[in-house]
Amino acid sequence: MRNFFYGVIVTILVLAIGGAGLALLGFIPTNANTAPPKMERHIAMSALDASMERHAPRVNNPVPPTDENLIEGIKIYTMNCAQCHGGLDRKPAELGRSFYPPAPDLMLNPPDDPEWHVFYAIRTGVRYTGMPAWEKNLSESDLWKVTAFLTRVEKLPPAVQDYWKKASGINPPTEAQEEHKHK
Repeated sequence: MRNFFYGVIVTILVLAIGGAGLALLGFIPTNANTAPPKMERHIAMSALDASMERHAPRVNNPVPPTDENLIEGIKIYTMNCAQCHGGLDRKPAELGRSFYPPAPDLMLNPPDDPEWHVFYAIRTGVRYTGMPAWEKNLSESDLWKVTAFLTRVEKLPPAVQDYWKKASGINPPTEAQEEHKHK
């Protein structure tokens, strides 16, 4: 039993050292103009979710989701996020697709994470993705307004939908449209 345990430890060490050696010798590609392999995407997303679960405080949004605050969230998103994550016109963001991994298009595929999770990602950024930490550029109130908007993209009140339509020239997504898209 003892030899088996040592064998497992040695195998793990050899794999870790071998992987580090491959990376340090330049065998692992670093170009950002190709899609990441499926396994790499899976590992990265699992690590991101696990890190969020461990580090993000589960706090409630102190900014009420009023029409005014949601419209402010739209404005802040448009000024700071749309270039990478897609605009109100729901056309893919060219810049976002050039990242490795590509930035998620939040207007076509809104986040389904809880507010505390989205807020933490916006506030602290996501390492190795190009997603900056916004806590030094936006006030906490503004961060929460963007969070409120993003977590309600598919179920915005009528006045906010009207603002979206005027600002973009098209209708915002609704829950029914999103459910139909995923079928």
